[in-house]
Amino acid sequence: MLDRVTRNFQPSGDPDLGGDFAAEGEDLPALLERLLGESQGRTQKDLAAEAGISYPTLNAWMNRTRGTSRIDPERLRAMVEVFRRWGVRTTPREFFASVGRPVPGPSGDEREAQLLKLYRQLPESRQRALVKNAEAMLQLSRTV
Repeated sequence: MLDRVTRNFQPSGDPDLGGDFAAEGEDLPALLERLLGESQGRTQKDLAAEAGISYPTLNAWMNRTRGTSRIDPERLRAMVEVFRRWGVRTTPREFFASVGRPVPGPSGDEREAQLLKLYRQLPESRQRALVKNAEAMLQLSRTV
């Protein structure tokens, strides 16, 4: 099957013709068009600016002149966050499915930020206990 990055993707509904998203749901341009329609007056330019994506790139995705299968996961997540800030209900799963990929787990940076956020909320005595537990886990992982 041709890579979606190197061809114009037109969902046809026939998986043999490359229209596999039509059976599973929307491709990215259709998803973005629907979500922009739900965002009360927001435009592609607004989305591009707030998500940190160049407008020509976003426009090329919308016009299906640039492939979407290799979009950086952080760009997909950024668009999800923008739509959520605008009050539009969407999920990372929707975005990843629209480009034909499974949703990856949180990135290492996201896990680290989450851990640090939790750590900072603990009282000092619990922070010390958490550090001791982490050190013990590290020792165990070195012996396994």
